Amino acid sequence: MNYIAAAITAGLAALAASYGNGKVISKTLEGIARQPESAGQLRSTMFIGVGLIEAVPILAIVVSFLILFL
Repeated sequence: MNYIAAAITAGLAALAASYGNGKVISKTLEGIARQPESAGQLRSTMFIGVGLIEAVPILAIVVSFLILFL
């Protein structure tokens, strides 16, 4: 049962992170297309957002390992 819980935790975290990254990147590209002069600022803000989104699945993997080994 622990294996199933760990797999569901990791899978849902990966799915949510990929959806979030897709939304952030698509909206950034849309903003760059509308205002090309603000591309640098949008790009740097996008990288910060993607980094924060990627922190969630990393924490979910830690939780998965805790479920498996404790």
